[in-house]
Formats: sequence, structure tokens, C-alpha cells
Amino acid sequence: MPDLISALQLSAPEASLAVGGLVLLMIGAFAGEKSARLVSVLSILLLLGATALVVTGPLGQAFNGAYVADPLAVYGKALIFLSSAVAIVLGDGWMKRTRIARFEFPVLIVLASAGMGMMASSGDLISLYVGIELHSLALYVLAAFHRDDLKASEAGLKYFVLGALSSGLLLYGASLIYGFTGSMRFDEIAAYAAPTSSPGLIFGLVFLICGLAFKVSAAPFHMWTPDVYEGAPTPVVALFATAPKVAAMVLIARTLEGAFAGSHDQWAQVLILISLISFAVGAFGGLVQKDLQRLLAYSSIANIGYALLGIAVGTTLGVKAMLLFMTLYVVDQFGFFALILSLNRGGRPIRRIQDFAGLRKDRPVMALALTVLSLSVLGMPPLAGFWGKWAVFGAAAEAGYWMVGAAGLVASVVAGFYYLRIIKLMWFDPAPEGVEAIDRSPIEAKTIAIAAALFSFPLVMVALTWLEPLTRAAAVGYGAG
Repeated sequence: MPDLISALQLSAPEASLAVGGLVLLMIGAFAGEKSARLVSVLSILLLLGATALVVTGPLGQAFNGAYVADPLAVYGKALIFLSSAVAIVLGDGWMKRTRIARFEFPVLIVLASAGMGMMASSGDLISLYVGIELHSLALYVLAAFHRDDLKASEAGLKYFVLGALSSGLLLYGASLIYGFTGSMRFDEIAAYAAPTSSPGLIFGLVFLICGLAFKVSAAPFHMWTPDVYEGAPTPVVALFATAPKVAAMVLIARTLEGAFAGSHDQWAQVLILISLISFAVGAFGGLVQKDLQRLLAYSSIANIGYALLGIAVGTTLGVKAMLLFMTLYVVDQFGFFALILSLNRGGRPIRRIQDFAGLRKDRPVMALALTVLSLSVLGMPPLAGFWGKWAVFGAAAEAGYWMVGAAGLVASVVAGFYYLRIIKLMWFDPAPEGVEAIDRSPIEAKTIAIAAALFSFPLVMVALTWLEPLTRAAAVGYGAG
């Protein structure tokens, strides 16, 4: 009994989200669609409560090592749950405007967050798979949430089919790893893999990495990303671009640095190759995009390549750089999508890049915010994105991967073209005649957009003073490198 109580205390954040999500589902089922706003508010409070449980809860292992609560999990889950809460805030206003307010939207995000929390705390291959599938099943539905929209239905179907393929790859890799090591637990796999480097085990590891790479939309496993980003509802894409990517990156770091630390030379080669391909696909693929959400899809592919480079380093500094990069990346992404939700032109949402022409005349504050966010994602000093890339490239150079870091720097220069094009359209091109860019959203979307821009600069200079020690403590507490 004491062991069970201790296990429940450790897993309280995920348990509260799972039980709370079911309760909210019952509230919505009995109260009907009129309860959508109430369920959204309760979902946000539930996620904030789960964040408090994560931060104040005990550390340790539960369920025979299947669940791990350590500083890495604490940091990752706090960022995941807060990101999910922001996505609900954005989605609530969007649903009211589009007149499709449904209570299932926040409930699905809560259930997905429970799965993402399990991913961040996975201690074996079974909990890894359960967490991935729990969050993926909810995301498949969210991608097609606007079921009357053809593109949204197409996005949901593509995501589901390709997600099933990636789950097959992941399961095949996990079965090979279990077959060669005789264990599902990461610590026992590490004990076997350290002195032994059998081809079968490496083969299983490669399949496992391929399955996980799909979840973060790293190239060449990115084929679903542009279509889903374009077709899914904008608040859903904001969620896709943030919380699930953080969960998957923490899971990749935990799996590779925990279960296969002794095989670093093997899996680092795979991650470096994926990073290089992601750099190229993200940088050059974005050059020809005309839809802003598709452009952000290719931008996310390139940025995931930078985060994976931090893990490939295989040191504490690399994990710290990845966590810092992902934190700053999440803020910038929410700023971008909040801006998309804030404006329209000619009665339709601003989605085409060309629609931003002359925005400085109609909405100068929003134009300034988008300029700051674009320069931040580009990596212009001293904005937030610069410090994330500085941390990753610094970790790579220190570990001897300076050529890979140089390739990432070149990709950033190439990607600068499409970010500078947006800035040029806003500030130097004339607006379409007779069509004014107007606000079309509640105050929360504009507030998030402006707050994200202010965080990118100048607040990031203050935030770094506490983000640096927090990310260092998460990496050191986890014991990477």
C-alpha cells in the first residue's frame, strides 16, 4: 500500500488530467454545447493545477520504473501544460467567431496533455508507447475538428494515416530492442547496451528514432506537416507547433540519453543526418510558400533540426540547450498564431503572405509585433530566437560538431529570406486598395501576440537569468552526459 500511495503521488499530474478530463466530458455531455465556455475555463484551471502539482510534487520512480519524475520531466511537463492552457485560450475565441463552439475542444486538449505528460515521464518502452498514442489519438480528432471544412478533414485523415505508419515503425523498433535486451525498462536496456553493440539492437534503435522523428515533424518524416498546418484550424496548429513537440523532444532525450547512452556514437549519426535534412527542407521548402501556416510548417521543420542537434551532442550542455531553445521557440510560435487569429482583410482571415502588405498603415502595433517575432525566429540578436540558437550551436561546437552547426547557420541565413519578405511587405509595400486589415478577435489573441513579441525583446534578457539555471538544473538533474 505505501508503494501504491507513493506512485499515485508521483503520477498525480497525469491522473488529475485524466480524471478531470472525463469529468469535464460528462459536464459537457449533460449540459450540451452551451457549456463550451465553462468547460474551457475549467480545463485551463485544471491544466494550471496540474502544473502546480508538477512543480511542487515529489521526485522519484513509480510503477516499477515505468514512470519517472525527475527535473527533466518537471521542466518539460510544466512547459507542456502551460502551452496547452494557452492553446485553449486561443481556441475558445476562435470557436465563438466561427460559430462551432464545442465542449470537446478543451477536453481533447486536456486528454492530449495527459498523454504528453506521460511521454515526458516515460521510464520504459511501454509507457513511451502509451503516452504517444494517448496524445496522438486526441490530436487526430483535433486536426479534423472543423469537420465541415474540407481541408480540415483532409488534414485529419493524412495525420491519422501517417501517424499509424509511424506507430508501426516505433513498435517494430521497440520489439527489436526488447528481443535483444530482454527488458522494456530504460535503465536495464542501458545496462545491456553499454557493453554490447549488436547490429540487431542498433537496427531497432534506428526504427525507434524514425518513429519518434515523425512526432516532431523532423525531415524526412515531415510529409504530414505542411498539409496539416494548412488545413487544421489555426488554434489546433498552434497546439501542434508547441506542446507535442516539447513532449516528443523530452522523450527523445530521455530515451536516447537514458537507454542508449552507451551507444551515443551510433544514434548521434542518425540524429545529425536528420538534423541536416531538416535544415535543408525547412530552409528551402519555405522559400516557395504563399500560405503563412504552411510557411510556419517548414520553419518548424528547420527549428526541430536545431533542437535535435542539441540532443545529438550527447552532453548535459546539449540537453540544456535543447530545453532553452524549445522554451523560446514555443513563445515565438504562440505569438505568430495569435497574430494570425487577430487579423483579417476583406472579411477573411489573413493567411496568405501577400495579405500582410501595408499592415503598418492599418495596424502598426501588430506589424511591429510580427516584425519582432519574425526577427526572433530568424535568430537576429539580441532577440529570443538568437539565444536559443546560440545555445545549440555553442553546445555543438564544444562537442566537435562545429561543421553541423555551420550548416544550421547557413540554413538560418536562407530562411531569413522568407521572414524578411514578410517584413518588407508590411513596411514597404502598399496595402490593397479598398481593403483594410481589421481586428477580428477577442482581446486574448491580441494580448498573447503582443506579450510574445515583448518577451522576445526586451523581456527575454530578464527571463534568461532564470531560464538558464532552470534548464541547467533539468539537464543536470536528469544526468545527461
